[in-house]
Amino acid sequence: MKVNRLKDLQTLVSLCKRRGFVFQSSEIYGGLNSCWDYGPLGSQYKLNVKMAWWKAMTRRSDIVGLDASILMHPQVWKSSGHVDGFSDPLVDCKKCRSRFREDQALKNGVVTCPNCGSTDITEARSFNLMFKTHMGPVEDEGAVVYLRPETAQGIYVNFENVATSARKKIPFGIAQIGKSFRNEITPGNFIFRTREFEQMEMQFFVKPGTDEEWFETWKETRWSYYKTLGVDMDKLRFHQHGENELAHYAKAAFDIEYEFPFGWQELEGIHNRSDFDLTQHQKFSGKKLEYFDEANKERFLPFVVETAAGCDRMALALLCDAYREEVSTLDNGKEDVRVVLGLKPVLAPYKVAVLPLSKKPQLQDLANTLREGLSEEWNVDYDDAASIGKRYRRQDEIGTPLCVTVDFDSLEDNCVTIRHRDSMNQDRIAMDQLKNYIFDQLNTAF
Repeated sequence: MKVNRLKDLQTLVSLCKRRGFVFQSSEIYGGLNSCWDYGPLGSQYKLNVKMAWWKAMTRRSDIVGLDASILMHPQVWKSSGHVDGFSDPLVDCKKCRSRFREDQALKNGVVTCPNCGSTDITEARSFNLMFKTHMGPVEDEGAVVYLRPETAQGIYVNFENVATSARKKIPFGIAQIGKSFRNEITPGNFIFRTREFEQMEMQFFVKPGTDEEWFETWKETRWSYYKTLGVDMDKLRFHQHGENELAHYAKAAFDIEYEFPFGWQELEGIHNRSDFDLTQHQKFSGKKLEYFDEANKERFLPFVVETAAGCDRMALALLCDAYREEVSTLDNGKEDVRVVLGLKPVLAPYKVAVLPLSKKPQLQDLANTLREGLSEEWNVDYDDAASIGKRYRRQDEIGTPLCVTVDFDSLEDNCVTIRHRDSMNQDRIAMDQLKNYIFDQLNTAF
């Protein structure tokens, strides 16, 4: 048997639409560029991706959670530098009128239009990436607010609230999952880069002087996390930011990159943000944000080590990594292709599928009874359409780890057949032992 990995993104896009993972937003109206809707399977899958991250963070005794508002005081974004500095250099092609980022159109030191190839280009102008809106009934400058371009600032402005209410001592972290918005000039590659997206960020507050040690610790911790998700580690690498790449707030930065079908791209960033953020908010708000270390009787502004991951691009990377085609030769010489999403059980939309061998009422009744019982513990699918072989293949394609087949013998011996997605092996299990068996088989790191 030959196993092929995912070679082009369009294959995955097609699967995602066909099986209800991801749809084009507003598709019946022609769609909205770079906006996507998660379908029945996709919404559950994305929730699983978020919950795996959330548990990995908040099960620690030194990290707590937060859910900050999307709309914040506009001064927050002035303090953070987003109002003045969160922009891309844009140029226009004088020939075809297309607009694009200057840095993404350089060829041999010359800015060349990616649309028509012309080098007759305007001077670069800054374009702020934040979405601006208005709060209240009157659209004037006094009512301007922004859709947040990142979740981190909501953590910084709540630093004192969280430290006091949760009675946390340095070092400790605050984790958050939430929507962010960026008016990207060149979005694309499916759900990898979009204008509306979800972030999974954790800001870890540490004593100055310990930041470099904690930075290395979190690099190792986040690298190891992808092992628990079953990612092919040969497709991951660290990329260190050089001096010309570092953000204005960063003392050091590394990206964890994944090799997508469209090349190596950032999956997650680990940053030593120094004390920039709390210093800025203390300065602009006039409120003291220093931490008092009771044991040593000293005050200081904490440094921050950040881990920032995009939920949508992590979901995409995990789908790319899980996709495989198993090609075997049939007795008649023809090729048979089995498409499998080899997702870890913790990520799979359905953990179990219950399949009656036929539509005979007695088998359907028993299968539904089993489904109801198993649904108390897991997300369970029920499917009685088409041949059992085709149903197995459908479940393989959406990543379901286990299929429970109810046959006519089940009515007599009170046993069912369990079919495993990855090996296709089958076990005969007594129905009164079914839950325990499934618990053992789905046991993961989470």
